[in-house]
Amino acid sequence: MGKIRAGIIGATGYAGAEILRILASHPEAEAVWAGSRSYAGRQISSVYGNLLRFVDLSCVDDDTDRMKDTITQLADEVDVIFTATPQGACAKLVSEELLNKVKVIDLSADFRLKDVAVYEKWYKITHCATQFLDEAVYGLVELNRSKIPGARLIANPGCYTTCSILTVYPLIKKGLIDPDSVIVDALSGVSGAGRGAKVDNLYCEVNESAKPYGVAGHRHTPEIEEQLGYAAGRPITLTFTPHLIPMNRGILVTAYADLLPKADGTLPTQEELHKVYEETYAGETFIRVLPEDVLPQTRFVEGSNFVDINIKADVRTGRVIMMGTLDNMVKGAAGQAVQNMNLLFGLPEETGLMMPPMFP
Repeated sequence: MGKIRAGIIGATGYAGAEILRILASHPEAEAVWAGSRSYAGRQISSVYGNLLRFVDLSCVDDDTDRMKDTITQLADEVDVIFTATPQGACAKLVSEELLNKVKVIDLSADFRLKDVAVYEKWYKITHCATQFLDEAVYGLVELNRSKIPGARLIANPGCYTTCSILTVYPLIKKGLIDPDSVIVDALSGVSGAGRGAKVDNLYCEVNESAKPYGVAGHRHTPEIEEQLGYAAGRPITLTFTPHLIPMNRGILVTAYADLLPKADGTLPTQEELHKVYEETYAGETFIRVLPEDVLPQTRFVEGSNFVDINIKADVRTGRVIMMGTLDNMVKGAAGQAVQNMNLLFGLPEETGLMMPPMFP
């Protein structure tokens, strides 16, 4: 078998360009075509100078309204299509004919939520491909690894959700915290808002400032609840508050929850809680459970597919503080998508992704 051939819809957004960057050094895959509505006909390297001499592709027009008739033709050229598009775009394009030709890895939220009513409530749009919701596999590899090989459609998780779920999951799964007491505070770099021109993302608007947004209504909330609900064995409700901070990349999650007593009536100790994380993520290439005295920092995962996690038992309050960090453009988007691609095609999941974090 030759190299895996990939096409990217939305290649000139941040996530799409990051997929191109990763595939440029992937030993078993290559980008064959790159779509862009805004830069159709232009060389990718003229839009992203960092890809000069790495990606020699001109952008094809991928306007989703005009692409319906051409997507199946483009699919003949590739084995997998990454859709790094706004919500609703992938749902317009996906079809039985397309899925019979290629694998689709969708970086939007179109297929992450199983309940269409929840999706339409939080995203304020009508879902155009509800027939594929049950089939789509939620591509959080560390939780759903066994379901990914053989899938036709992967719903690649979001950056906030990946970090939040992986940070909290072990203690919910073990029944050591009250799932309905979970509070997640999350910080994100500005690239998480995408490349589109928005006044709120201008340099003067974000520099020297930090702000919460989407308070009590951010659309990643139901995704986190749904996945952690599977771990709890029942639906859960939690509080999620994101914050924008003046850096390019990174997600930092600090989550809080009430500890539940063990069978003997005592609360879990720091050592017991830390051991749960070590055991849960033993053997996971991309999750680093830090030593007990080392706290996660965004600078130590930047540019990588790693997630750094640690916890602290608060004996005084009977709560636990769970902390995690990742690069929102890599493990939070493009790196996770390539990790899913690797599993879909029978490759070791770390293939092309073992780049150490950048520092400083």
